[in-house]
Amino acid sequence: MEKKKRAARTKPNKVIPIKLDATFFFERAVQSLDRYHYDKALKYFRRAAEYEPENPVNHCNLAGLLSEMGNYEESNVILQQVIDQVDPTMTECYFYMANNFANMENYESAEKAIIHYLEHDESGQFLEESEEMIELLSYELERPTQLAGIKSREGMFEHDRARALLEEGKFAEAVRILEKITEKHSDFMAARNNLALAYYYMGHFDKSIDMIHQVLDLDHGNLHALCNLAIFYQHFGDWEKLGELLSVLRKTYPFHQDHVFKLATTMGILNQHEKAYHLFKRLLKTGEAGLDPCLFHYTAVAAYNTKRYVEAERQWRQADKFDPTSEIPKFYLSLLDKSRNEEVKPSVSYHYHLPFEEQFRGLEKSTDGLPDHLKRDPLVRSSFFWALRHGDTETKLQVIQAFGLIADNEVKDALMEFVQEPGEDDYLKKVAIFVLRSIGIHEPVNAVLDGRKLIVPASPFSPNLPVWETKWQQIMDMALLQMNRRYDMVQQYDLQTLWVEFLSRVSPDRTPKISKIEGWAAALEYLTAKMHRRAISYHELSQRYGVSVATISKNVKIIDEACGLREKMEAIFSKFSTFDHKIK
Repeated sequence: MEKKKRAARTKPNKVIPIKLDATFFFERAVQSLDRYHYDKALKYFRRAAEYEPENPVNHCNLAGLLSEMGNYEESNVILQQVIDQVDPTMTECYFYMANNFANMENYESAEKAIIHYLEHDESGQFLEESEEMIELLSYELERPTQLAGIKSREGMFEHDRARALLEEGKFAEAVRILEKITEKHSDFMAARNNLALAYYYMGHFDKSIDMIHQVLDLDHGNLHALCNLAIFYQHFGDWEKLGELLSVLRKTYPFHQDHVFKLATTMGILNQHEKAYHLFKRLLKTGEAGLDPCLFHYTAVAAYNTKRYVEAERQWRQADKFDPTSEIPKFYLSLLDKSRNEEVKPSVSYHYHLPFEEQFRGLEKSTDGLPDHLKRDPLVRSSFFWALRHGDTETKLQVIQAFGLIADNEVKDALMEFVQEPGEDDYLKKVAIFVLRSIGIHEPVNAVLDGRKLIVPASPFSPNLPVWETKWQQIMDMALLQMNRRYDMVQQYDLQTLWVEFLSRVSPDRTPKISKIEGWAAALEYLTAKMHRRAISYHELSQRYGVSVATISKNVKIIDEACGLREKMEAIFSKFSTFDHKIK
C-alpha cells in the first residue's frame, strides 16, 4: 500500500535580506574595478550616487571613473554639480577638473581650474601634483601661470615675509603679520617664537615672555623657545632660573642644522663660549650651513673668547676671503694683531658688524646723517626701540632725533605710540611730534600732554592762538629750511617753540606787522643758536637770508623782550647741559 505523503516540516528561514544602500553599491563598484569591469563599476557608482545624492564622495568617485574611461566632459559636468549643488567647499574638484581639461588639451580652462584650486584649497592634498601641472601648462601655453598665492602655504609665505622684515629691523610690521599668523594657526611654533623675538626687539618684554610661555605650554621641549627664554632671563638678571635652564642647554645636542645654529648663537650670547665654539665648528664641518662669512665670524669670536687666537685668526681670514669687500673681518684681524701681546684683550661681539663706537666715529662731523646700512641694521634699530622705551631723558631725545633721520613707517608708528604715553616727558613728546611733522605726518596727532588726551593739529602746537597765519608759517618754514643740516632736530623744535611762544605773548594787541619774512626768520635762527650756545653772527645771517643786519637786530630785540629769552636760554641749557647733540 502506498505510503501517505506528508508535507515536510517548515525549516527556519536562513535567507539574509540584501540591504541595498550606497555602501552596498560602492563595495560592488570597487569589486568590479578590481576585476577591470569598468562598465559594471560605472553602473554601481551611479547607483551609489542615487542612493546618497547629498554625499559628494559618491559623485567624485563617479567622476573619477568617467575620467579614467576617457569621458572627461561628463566627468567635469558631475564635478561642477558637486561644487554648485552638493558641497561648494570641495576645492579638490577643481584639481580633478584641471586634469580633465588638460587631457582634453583645453589648457586655458585647465589653468583657470588649477589656479582656483591652489588659491582656495587649505589642505594642499594635491600640492605637488599641482605644481607639476603648472609647469606643464606654462610650457603648453608658452607663458608663466599668474598665481596670486597658494592657500595651503599661506602661513609659510607670510612667515617668510615676517622673518625678512625682522632681519631688516622692521619689527612693527613683522609683529602685525606674525600676530595674524598665530591667531589663524595656533600651532605654528616658529611664528610664535619669532613674534616673541619681535616683541623683545621693540622693548615689549612682558609680551615676549608671555608668548614664549605659550610656546612652551604647547611644546615644552621647543629648543627655539628655550633659547629665547634663556636670553630673556639674562636680560632681566634672573640668574637662578638662567642657571637651571643653562644646565639643560649645555647637555643638549640638537640634530637639525637650524637647531644647532640657534643653540650656538644663544650660547655665545650667554657667554658659554666653549659650547658655542664646538657647535659652530660642527656647522662648519658638515658644510650644510654654506660658505657664509657670518658663520666664520661667529666661529672666530667663539675661538677668540676661548683663547684659541690662532684659530680665531684663521676663521676671520676665511670670512675675509668670502666677503672681501667688507671691512668687518679686516677690523677684527687688525684688532687681534694689535692686542696680540696684551694681557687683557678687548671684548668682541658675535654680531657681524663693526662695533658701534667704530661705526659712529665721525658721525658728529658728518652732514649726511645716519648711513643707510645703519638705518637698516636690525641691531641698531632694536637698540633705538629699547632706548625709546627704557632709556633716560637724554638718550630718548637722541633716539627721537635719530628716528627723524631714519623716517620710515616703523619710526612713525613708534613715535605715534610714544606721544600717547602718559608717563613720558612732555618736552620729549613735543619734539617727537615735531619730528613726525618733519617726516611727513601732517594729519592731526593723538597725544597726551599736560596729563590730558588731546588732538594736536597739523599746524604748530599753539593752544593760545585762535588762528595760525600763513605768513607766520612761511617765516618758520624759511628758518627751518636754512637750519636744515646745520642744526639738529631738538634745536629746530626749539625754534618752532620760540616762534609760537612769541606770537602767543604778543597776540592779538601787539602782533607785529610783517613786511619781510626773511628778517624774522633770520632773527629766529639767531636766537635759537644763542639758546644752544652756538657761534653765530648777524653778518653771516645777513648774507644767507639776504636782509640787512639792522633788520635782523631789530627783530631779535622784539622777540627777546617779549619772551624774556635770557632766562629761557639758561633754563634750556641747564635742562640738557650734559646732552651732546651728536646725530646731525
